[in-house]
Order: sequence, then C-alpha cells, then structure tokens
Amino acid sequence: MKNYKLIPKITLWVLMALGVIFSIMFYAGGSEGTLEVAGDFLNIPRFSNLFLVWNYILVGLVCCITLGVVIWEFVKTYQVDKKKALSSLAVVVGFVCLILLCWFIGSPAEVKIIGYEGEDNVGTMARLSDACLYLTYILTCATICALIWGVIHTKRMK
Repeated sequence: MKNYKLIPKITLWVLMALGVIFSIMFYAGGSEGTLEVAGDFLNIPRFSNLFLVWNYILVGLVCCITLGVVIWEFVKTYQVDKKKALSSLAVVVGFVCLILLCWFIGSPAEVKIIGYEGEDNVGTMARLSDACLYLTYILTCATICALIWGVIHTKRMK
C-alpha cells in the first residue's frame, strides 16, 4: 500500500519535469531560421508546436481529473446524503459552463501566423486554441486566488 501512495507524487514530478524540459526546449531550442517581415528578421521557434500540444494535454488532464474527482465525490456523497450531493453537483455544472463559455468566447477567425501556410489556424482549431488559452488563464487565476485564500484562512485559524 505504501507504493500506491507514491504514484501521485511520481506523476506530478514527471509532469513538472516534462513541463520544464519543454519550456527550456521552446525558449532555448533555437530557431528553424528567420523570416523577413517588413524589413525585420523574425526567428521561427523550433519547438512551438510541441509547446502548444503540451498545453493542450495539460488543460485536458486538468479538465478530466477535476471532473472525475467531482463526479466520484458526488457518487460517494449521494449514497449518504442526497441533498448535499445535489448541491455539490453545482461544481460540475459550473465547470462545464466555464468550458462552454471559453469555447464560445474563442474566435474561429483565421489567426495570422507569420510563415505558416497550413490550415490549422482557422475554424475549429483556432477556436480550440483560444478556448484553451482562456481556460488556462482563468484556472491559473483561480489557483492563485485559492492559494492566497488558503494561506490567509490557515493563518486566521491559528
């Protein structure tokens, strides 16, 4: 049973290490050349696609894990106290509404990317990119607020 408790810690350390490695690759990985735009030469980052895919994976993990934990807690609480369980269902509904809000705020209009000739910057993929960015901003702010509130709340309890 002792090894079972190590799995979440190992997973978090691996995810953090991958995030650090991908960040270093993005910022220090060099470029695939330069592109001249209006007389200026701009570097084309080599690992920008890897960095975006990593962001999509992390946002997806956060959404799935959060919804999974909330649904699991809902089922456990529903067996004991149905009224309390239904009130906790508001968290699931709020999270789904947040995802939908971010999706509808996202724009399907073409994103002008210098030097990019593909079709992944328009329509559904452009909207998905916007939604993931908005969701990341909102969840990051919520996490920071929760950390600050937790510190203040525990100091007040002492």
